[in-house]
Amino acid sequence: MLPPQLTLAIDPALADFRPEIAYTWRTLLAGLGYAWQEVAWQGPRPDLAYALDPAHAPAARLVVRAHASQWAQPAAQRLVGVEQSNGWERPRFAVEPSFGPPQSIQSGRCIIERDLLFDCFWLLSGQEEQQHPRGKHGYLDLTGTPTLAHGVLRLGLASAIASGFGQMLRALGYPPGLARWPFGANLAATCGHDVDYPEIIRWIEPLRILARQGRRGLRPAVEVALGQHSHWHFRSWMELERQYNARSAFFFVARKGSLLEYASGLPDPFYDIHRPSFRALFRELAAEGWELGLHASYLAYTSASKFAAEREALARASGQPIKGNRHHYWHLDPTNPEATLLLHEQVGFHYDASLTHNRYLGWRRGSNWPFYPWHAGQRRALETLQLPTAWMDDHLFGQRQDNPGDRMLLLSGLVQRTAAHGGMLLVDVHDYVYDDALFPGWAATYRKLWADLFQRKDVWFATPGAIADHWRVRQAMIERVSQGL
Repeated sequence: MLPPQLTLAIDPALADFRPEIAYTWRTLLAGLGYAWQEVAWQGPRPDLAYALDPAHAPAARLVVRAHASQWAQPAAQRLVGVEQSNGWERPRFAVEPSFGPPQSIQSGRCIIERDLLFDCFWLLSGQEEQQHPRGKHGYLDLTGTPTLAHGVLRLGLASAIASGFGQMLRALGYPPGLARWPFGANLAATCGHDVDYPEIIRWIEPLRILARQGRRGLRPAVEVALGQHSHWHFRSWMELERQYNARSAFFFVARKGSLLEYASGLPDPFYDIHRPSFRALFRELAAEGWELGLHASYLAYTSASKFAAEREALARASGQPIKGNRHHYWHLDPTNPEATLLLHEQVGFHYDASLTHNRYLGWRRGSNWPFYPWHAGQRRALETLQLPTAWMDDHLFGQRQDNPGDRMLLLSGLVQRTAAHGGMLLVDVHDYVYDDALFPGWAATYRKLWADLFQRKDVWFATPGAIADHWRVRQAMIERVSQGL
């Protein structure tokens, strides 16, 4: 089935910002499922026009006003809140151009005065991240920011804006775009299990349990010391997910760390993927339909050759192609995350799932749709798809002070947002948290979330790799029948 096509005219006065504008229109239209044909500014009447001054724009059905001052200094925009008006939801900045009501009908045309295209770019390209301090491991500290005060990360504002465009096009009489997900699904759901600690170290783990649980952890700490508990719960996760006809991915670290390195600040896991027990595990997971991905080591981002070697080592040990990646400790280059995203392309990953916050629940770049990240230095989209991770298990346990509230209500909010935008919900639940005595409530929270999603009957459960493959094929097909941008 071919996607419907829209014609689009872009004001030639915006030539200085052409790469950024073209990237954002491509991301938005492909996500909505529309092919495009870019037409001349003074040519036949287009469906869409992006103009500095709508009064001098072609007679398009939908005209969006561009604000050159914002495109000229995207990183200078300071978020102060969220604006909701006329059905639109968008970031609100400290200083904004103002030209009248957000939306109006003039001479049969819909005019959007807010530069919603810029808002999408600002979110997707992570402009706000340059404004915040970083703590240990390079984690962004959002303490006291409007982002936290207004719950911005949980809103998925880039996807909200894109969805608003889709609703506006349908209101103007255009057909809906190509379906986002297969089998009539409204949203996609998947899990990536980070394999950090699959084998208990019996003299260390009791101390960790006591640190997490206090006196309540005394009994399980003793039981662990006596060898009565295990972290090797791969089959447990598989059995849980089979109940919902779901498959997930397990991300393995290919570089073996050590206690000495851990003590000196290099926190790579201690297991060896080349051991027979892991090779047998890889065969079992692959045979049952689970995906194997790379959990890139803490310093993988510092060397393309070492990064590629980790991917190749896991492929050899598992006998499986390694399409996807998530960084251990979410550790991209702290000062330049886009440099690491570029490495993903150079190493040849189909997708990455590392753009999230260690401390905060929600979508770091405002999108619950997969997207191709923007590289500011090269002024182009990168070729490795980003699958946005919305929830890591520890957000609602060890990091609960940053995510207050009822756990299931918070996760239900993410589901509702994902469904409203027709997006995807990707979560990260670590391999070792299945045992309720050692991690009370952790696996149960995941089980309840998956049960609730299964009850909806409109969810496509798939591995992250399957979701990435679907999105890449869908977008490539849309682009093949498009012209311009």
